[in-house]
Amino acid sequence: MIHAYDKSYLSNAQKNLACMLDYLVNELDNSIEDAWKWFLSSKSAILFEQGDCSVIAGKSGIELAYAVLEDAGKERPDMIKMLPYNRSREYWTGWAIAYYQWETGLPFAEIEEAIPIQEIYMLYEPYHEMDIRQLTDRLNELYHEAKPDTRLKTARGIAGLSQSELAEMSGVSVRTIQQYEQRQKSINRAKAETLLRLARALCCDMEDLMEMV
Repeated sequence: MIHAYDKSYLSNAQKNLACMLDYLVNELDNSIEDAWKWFLSSKSAILFEQGDCSVIAGKSGIELAYAVLEDAGKERPDMIKMLPYNRSREYWTGWAIAYYQWETGLPFAEIEEAIPIQEIYMLYEPYHEMDIRQLTDRLNELYHEAKPDTRLKTARGIAGLSQSELAEMSGVSVRTIQQYEQRQKSINRAKAETLLRLARALCCDMEDLMEMV
């Protein structure tokens, strides 16, 4: 898995997203759904996904919250309030999502589409006491339940091709395509030549066919 930014920045990124969510909800009295919706629609979300140092390391969580409020056209306090990090349920939720986004490379919006933030929030018990990798495994399960189709199958559907038509155009056997779409074989381990043939037939990039989780 190729991550958007180096792991050395991960801890700071988790704290920033956690503090942002905690501050918007518990200090400014917004719902967690509204706070997250504002973040998802902000420029900060895109920069965060890309590992932009100005967001994941160059701002505090409070400053990130203010940038999100500004993008959402919401009023914000005149002075930045420097609060200590705490371990509220909202804090943990932001901390966990930041890790999952880094680990999988999925856009925040795609995570939200498959696993709404309220669902992650409700996993606080018992996962806040477990290793983060156990939470990641659970989120991967929820992601696949919500999005059972592989990226290959989705791309094939968009192109309007049957498996046999894609096989004929790409030179990749129908059986191999079936195995990738049914996750009997991992397309992430396919030969570059196979991925290239499929991508050319589907008019997309090879990365668009790879599974993110």
